[in-house]
Amino acid sequence: GGLVALDWAVSGVGGSHQKRRRTSSHSTSPILLIIPNSFGKITRNVLKLCEVALTHGYLPVVFNRRSHNATPLCTVKLQQFGDPGDLREAVRYVRYRQPVSRLYTVSESTGSGLLLSYLGECGSSSYVTAAACLSPVFRCQSWFEIGPSWPLQWALVIYQKICLSRYRTVLGETVHTDALFSSCSLRGLEEALFCHPQSSKVAQADATSGSSGGAWEAYWERNDPLRDIDEVAIPVLSVCAQDDPIRGDHQSTLPLELFESNPHFFLLLTTRGGHCGFNTQEGSTFSGTPGTSWSHRALLEFFRATTDFIAAEERAKQAARRRGLGGGTQGKSYRHRSVSTCKRLPACSHSIHTIYNWQRSYTR
Repeated sequence: GGLVALDWAVSGVGGSHQKRRRTSSHSTSPILLIIPNSFGKITRNVLKLCEVALTHGYLPVVFNRRSHNATPLCTVKLQQFGDPGDLREAVRYVRYRQPVSRLYTVSESTGSGLLLSYLGECGSSSYVTAAACLSPVFRCQSWFEIGPSWPLQWALVIYQKICLSRYRTVLGETVHTDALFSSCSLRGLEEALFCHPQSSKVAQADATSGSSGGAWEAYWERNDPLRDIDEVAIPVLSVCAQDDPIRGDHQSTLPLELFESNPHFFLLLTTRGGHCGFNTQEGSTFSGTPGTSWSHRALLEFFRATTDFIAAEERAKQAARRRGLGGGTQGKSYRHRSVSTCKRLPACSHSIHTIYNWQRSYTR
């Protein structure tokens, strides 16, 4: 019942004809679905990622939530932080437009909450080959409660109020707009939008008395990005920096146990890089010109490595079938032989078989 927008990035060469051809083609070029931060701000990092993806043969498309980035708000319902319903519809549409293309996803900052929610809720039916999170915020409830440093938090609050101010009258039907526009914190904004519906007298009383702990906890039970994290069925790379001023101290804000125990999650943790920074410098071991983000090239290399690994597994499976490993023992024989069969294939430059020590499970 709402409206979201998909912005397809195209090369500057070719003009309007290039735009029409890119957005309507059923080509086999891989799709890179980019999820910006949860505030809807299209940053320089997102624009640069689109540029790099285009040069590597991807078709980049940016997902905009309801009312974000000049998307009209046609219903009074906004998208909750970790509600993947709209993203699921967008993925279905992309697959309809590009049915034979592989789909990869990248999220930025707090936008990773939506991506992880989608991957966890959809599991093996996400239609995504691999995903990456740039400077993700994992423990989102505590992040909203504590927030980043005060100057940055104030800037984010002001930005959200400006974006929502054009809908002040219509939002008044479902939201306490007085509480919304008088809030001075990220938590206050989120609570006013989603935890105090205007139609509920009980909620109004709670808002007046300040007793909203129950509604706040219930909200994050539904929207915590890690609520279904064990259901994620694809490789996910997280690129983080220890000096990230937005996320906070990495020891307390990064779920290190997730990367140690779950074979689908990979962590690239650097000493420096800030928040979605990761710029190259002279003498850097990463390719690219100074001032560009090496994290973009790293995640594209991760996608290529994952694709090569999956292709090697498919070849190994087909080879096993040709050798006559059929009947009821086919699955068992393949599970025991797939790794060794892959190792007999030509070695990859990125030594992907030393990275992946797990085997995919195939479901019907």
